[in-house]
Amino acid sequence: MSSPASTLAAPADRAGGTRRSGAQLRNVAIVAHVDHGKTTLVDAMLRASGAFGERAAVVDRIMDSGDLEREKGITILAKHTAIDWNGMTVNVVDTPGHADFGGEVERGLSMVDGVVLLVDASEGPLPQTRFVLRKTLAAGLPVVLVVNKTDRPDARCAEVVDESLELLLELADELELDEATTAGLLDLPVVYASGRAGRASRVRPGDGELPDEPGLESLFDVIAETVPPPSDDPDAPLQAHVTNLDATSFLGRIALCRVRAGVIRRGQQVAWCTADGKTTRVKISELLRTEALTRVPAEFAVAGDLVAVAGIAEVTIGDTLADPDDPRPLPRINVDEPAISVTIGINTSPLVGRDPHPGGKLTARQVKNRLDQELVGNVSLRVLPTERPDAWEVQGRGELALAVLVETMRREGFELTVGKPEVVTKIVDGKVHEPFENLSCDVPTEHLGAVTQLVAGRKGELIQMVHGASRVRMDYRVPSRGLIGFRTEFLTVTRGAGIASHVHDGYGPWLGEMRMRQRGSLVADRTGPVTAYAVDQLADRGVLFVGPGTQVYAGMVIGEYTRGEDLEVNIVREKKLTNMRMSTSDELVKLTPPTILNLEQALEFCAGDECVEVTPESVRLRKTVLDSHARARARSRAKSAV
Repeated sequence: MSSPASTLAAPADRAGGTRRSGAQLRNVAIVAHVDHGKTTLVDAMLRASGAFGERAAVVDRIMDSGDLEREKGITILAKHTAIDWNGMTVNVVDTPGHADFGGEVERGLSMVDGVVLLVDASEGPLPQTRFVLRKTLAAGLPVVLVVNKTDRPDARCAEVVDESLELLLELADELELDEATTAGLLDLPVVYASGRAGRASRVRPGDGELPDEPGLESLFDVIAETVPPPSDDPDAPLQAHVTNLDATSFLGRIALCRVRAGVIRRGQQVAWCTADGKTTRVKISELLRTEALTRVPAEFAVAGDLVAVAGIAEVTIGDTLADPDDPRPLPRINVDEPAISVTIGINTSPLVGRDPHPGGKLTARQVKNRLDQELVGNVSLRVLPTERPDAWEVQGRGELALAVLVETMRREGFELTVGKPEVVTKIVDGKVHEPFENLSCDVPTEHLGAVTQLVAGRKGELIQMVHGASRVRMDYRVPSRGLIGFRTEFLTVTRGAGIASHVHDGYGPWLGEMRMRQRGSLVADRTGPVTAYAVDQLADRGVLFVGPGTQVYAGMVIGEYTRGEDLEVNIVREKKLTNMRMSTSDELVKLTPPTILNLEQALEFCAGDECVEVTPESVRLRKTVLDSHARARARSRAKSAV
């Protein structure tokens, strides 16, 4: 490997495993829309730096270490790695690309001095690109544009660069940046890369071709030239900002910090400044720095470093570790307000605790303690009380973020009842305002009419439409509640060929009632095991969610009805025995396999009077009120009130 850019100083001195000179350090975040290749590029950077041994078995997307991240193929939590490139240390923060995890992006930006913006060479800038870029410009951070996946057959590198520059100018105008800053955005450096191939170049390749230079030297050089070294003052009183949390069985809770001023040492007494304005003197029992993917002990860290600190059991995100003789708290980390909420409570169904391998976490106190624990590390989450002592309103950025929380709790052994997702409204000038989303749909041309009709029914306003050779891209402004349950219908009408993404786009006046589900539910009217005979008899009534042998209870939703209202059915009915029966008749019945809903699909399907029962081994839909007579009385009262 050749040396980094000539502007770099000589290799920094190290003491106790921590650098002395800030000139050899770069703190950078990689941000992009979903699936534009952030984590894959970080893998390539680690390989290029020699972070893995020659015989090491390295899996793809090594930064996505969580089970859910690997299963879903997305980044959920922002993570930090340190890459050593010929004497220069590059602290890289890999951020999520999904808008529901925007809080992780905002925390990532608070740790760095520059941003690598990844844009797909075919798709170009999409809604989340706009979101992360707006946050970057508002923070005044320099940007390196990386056009990734240049070897895609449908790549269009030149057009994507032009679209990115247009987006920069548009955001600069929205943020009212000065002319000098706006003019500087037009000169931002551009790197063309293929993260999967581990190649990057400043020279634009032909569309569909790999960059002409092997390796990632050009990318590291541009980072060194564009992203400034930390300007934090090592001689000032200590200020270290807690931006993330972790934990180990040996050290307990660990605070991940950006040192903003001064020097922090292992064994040092510091002032711990909390959100309520209190200052407490505590001791740093352990100080760790990152090498590639491993934390190693360090004696000290100076301004500009990203380090992990142990010894403060109750530390939370946004706290400040300061000089005990001159404590100066830093501003708290601000994130956008939640837009979607669900009610999470204990499991109240007749099948509670009856899984073959139950998790055993059934009580309200256990659920509340777990939600409080989640608040410690999730800055974009809110937990509010409800009228019931065993249920709480949990607010987050979107359906996916809340579904990830529930899925995590489920795997930890909790049994829960989760209500239908609702939007979080605001009162502005005496009127109700609701959150809106910027929705981008990329679909084959033949599905244009179906998607237009689908979004129009959810009160979406078309902003622009761009036609391609065989596909069309439509941008809408849609109420957030209009996107609850949208994904499943969208994939159905596009036959799985459509791509949809959305990002929060502020608040607007309430647009009135909208009906998002055109079909009703099939509801079990009694308890027992599902029989094959009943399944066969009900096959023409709709799509069933259960198969023969499944245990159901009265009030449980067992399928989707073909009509707009609900229908109560006997799904446990057995065939009467008579003498007029062929010996082989039951063996010739062919049953359609049931549609098994996962947690996200169940939350999307859920109607206003329904909820989702979640256990470690099952996801069931049910009516909130199980008794059919009580439901009928509630409907009558609702009609009379109207």
